[in-house]
Amino acid sequence: MATLILVRHGRSTANTSGVLAGRMPGVALDERGAEQAAALPGRLAGVPLAAVVSSPLQRCRETVRPLLDARPGLALHTEERISECDYGDWSGRKLAELADEPLMEVVQAHASAAAFPGGESMRAMQARAVDAVRDWNTRIEAEHGEDAVYAMCSHGDIIKSIVADALGLHLDLFQRIHVDPCSLTVIRYTRLRPFLVRLGDTGDLAALTPRETPGDSGAAEVGGGAGAP
Repeated sequence: MATLILVRHGRSTANTSGVLAGRMPGVALDERGAEQAAALPGRLAGVPLAAVVSSPLQRCRETVRPLLDARPGLALHTEERISECDYGDWSGRKLAELADEPLMEVVQAHASAAAFPGGESMRAMQARAVDAVRDWNTRIEAEHGEDAVYAMCSHGDIIKSIVADALGLHLDLFQRIHVDPCSLTVIRYTRLRPFLVRLGDTGDLAALTPRETPGDSGAAEVGGGAGAP
């Protein structure tokens, strides 16, 4: 079956301001995010992409634009099912203030039981995203052959939930997975099982440098975080 390259969108203005953007309109890439997107064609230069599938949100469309410009004729498809999690009433709020919400503990430790007020559950988020991947795998293989490779640009929690499914991990463990902005995660699907080939690959090890402020709480960054400083 097809090989899927999951691209998290580049760093956004919401990432740097510490806001949980969700599906809010008008959230663009910041300057660094635009640089990350501009580097994407070079990082994928040796990969024969059959198609690009993108979340409809602005930050994802901006991320794949340089790649599409560098490859005239490469097909772009918009897929609603890989849009960001619907965080409902949490959308647009600061992550720092959400940390004190009782629901945040559930999101961190028991994601399968988490449902955002006025939004969707994390179970529903994963189910729609995995369904989208399965459907696109079938379509890409039918149109381009079983060795085809395609890219899908989405969001941090969406990508983490797809990876958890590929690894056979319960959704409650998906917060152990981390993907930085504009990172590449590769899953090769076969008839019997998926293989995780790359996870959160940016080619940049700066994120491994110890932070100036000690005492990491161990909490996952809902929405994916801004990456290395």
